[in-house]
Amino acid sequence: MSKRHWLMKSEPEAYGWDRLVAEGGTTWDGVRNHRAKMNLQAMKAGDEAFFYHSVTGKQIVGIVEIVRAGMADPGDDSGTWAAVEIRPVRALERPVTLAEIKAEPSLADIELIRQSRLSVAEIRPAEWRKILEMAKA
Repeated sequence: MSKRHWLMKSEPEAYGWDRLVAEGGTTWDGVRNHRAKMNLQAMKAGDEAFFYHSVTGKQIVGIVEIVRAGMADPGDDSGTWAAVEIRPVRALERPVTLAEIKAEPSLADIELIRQSRLSVAEIRPAEWRKILEMAKA
């Protein structure tokens, strides 16, 4: 099966791109939304995700790799919630803002817009390629 792509949101004040890079990776846990949990459970090692700064910035700033999947959230004693481990791959050449994504017709159905409160979203292959193209503009 081919590699899938995702988008993972974090408030930069809580856990931003610079901290991820400095630490070299992290466990992505604390997600308490059923759709986001399903996305975490669908991830496989080797998948890639955009790292999105929510609230402040509202922009995709980098790419991460899923290095360990299929984990239970270590902070959840009930066993209900999922987690993955990620590592930074690279910063985007230029951040891509939410406003730019909303203005791009080919991204009208992206999960980031359709389910704006979702903290872990799937990115379809054409959406992934388009955002990478926009990051080079």
